[in-house]
Amino acid sequence: MANREFIPRPEPNVTNLILIRHGATPPNEQRPYILQGCGINPSLSESGQKQVDALSEFLSKNSAINHVYCSPMTRAKETAMAVCQPFGLEPREIAEIHECDVGQWEGKSWDIIMQESPKAYRAFMDNPAENQYEGGESYGDVLNRSEPAMQNLLEQHLGETIAVIAHNVVNRVYLAKLMGLEIKRAKEITQNNTGINIIRHKPNETKVVTMNAIFHLNGIPH
Repeated sequence: MANREFIPRPEPNVTNLILIRHGATPPNEQRPYILQGCGINPSLSESGQKQVDALSEFLSKNSAINHVYCSPMTRAKETAMAVCQPFGLEPREIAEIHECDVGQWEGKSWDIIMQESPKAYRAFMDNPAENQYEGGESYGDVLNRSEPAMQNLLEQHLGETIAVIAHNVVNRVYLAKLMGLEIKRAKEITQNNTGINIIRHKPNETKVVTMNAIFHLNGIPH
């Protein structure tokens, strides 16, 4: 019998939200690091597929997931399919949780960005909650479009456990908001590929219980 202790079944007035970052893609593995927003849409890498397989196995043994939602981006959908498989589910897409639009900085390293756009770079680093990736979105923009969708899921699924597969910036700004941090501090939050965050919601209270758990990646690069 599967061990259900890590993510126990919720009480009737509680929603368990398992918020997950997608598995790795080739751009995630490029060094120096480059920005991957919504402007490029790659599939998972070989390492990313191993990550999502490990994620799927872990969740199948440690949770009872009722519904799976995901961003419409390929990397999130492929991760969601792996999560769904042991539960016999199909993922449902939510357009509002696609990755941040990083504008003109898509596919560029921070060193190149600093050289090409020093003023915009400094403004963004000083306050990404209000200042946008050049030609794209700010953290505040991402939160404003994604948080209502998350809140709707929490309210719709009382008594159930749901998994949502989203993205680095989407997850970080949402977690920052739930923890009462200034949204500009979301950049301090780490979200590894297939990192697991657990959020428990009941009327008038939403808490982050676990953040960026990656022990399912034992021996797998991340």
